[in-house]
Amino acid sequence: MHDDVYQMYLEEVRRIPACTPQEEEGLCRLVRAGDRKARERLLEGMLYYALELARNYKGRGLSVGDLAQEANLALILAVDQYQSGDLREQIGAMVAKNMKAAIEEQRRECQVAEELVARVNVLKDVSKIMAEELGREATVEELAKKMKMTVNEIKGIMKLTLDAMSVSPDAEI
Repeated sequence: MHDDVYQMYLEEVRRIPACTPQEEEGLCRLVRAGDRKARERLLEGMLYYALELARNYKGRGLSVGDLAQEANLALILAVDQYQSGDLREQIGAMVAKNMKAAIEEQRRECQVAEELVARVNVLKDVSKIMAEELGREATVEELAKKMKMTVNEIKGIMKLTLDAMSVSPDAEI
């Protein structure tokens, strides 16, 4: 589904005429002077270039939609911050910066999710063991003490587990 939407987006972008080097140079001068129409044309005319740069980051943890979004943002930032020099070089640098930041953010989010899953599994195992030892369900306080965590941390993990179960289509009620 996402690839289909991305392909449709690429087809739309391909229909927009790319800026020629001469047009790009003239538009850059006008943009620096504050011309909003020139800015819009420059953004449109450089859009496919930014998307081409983003393709280099395919397969590094971001969806194609995220790649396109980061490329678009990088293009806007590069054009808005442009003062002089090679605009394409500046777009390339901004795309690289945005992609690396987005990939790192995605990596951190995955790491946090993995850590939460691990905590949920440990809590589940400890709860089961304590229930067998105590002959009853352990209290939140007992679980916190056993796991060397705060009561709020245990409650947070339990809430995450309950929230995940409530949105799961095959969760038992």
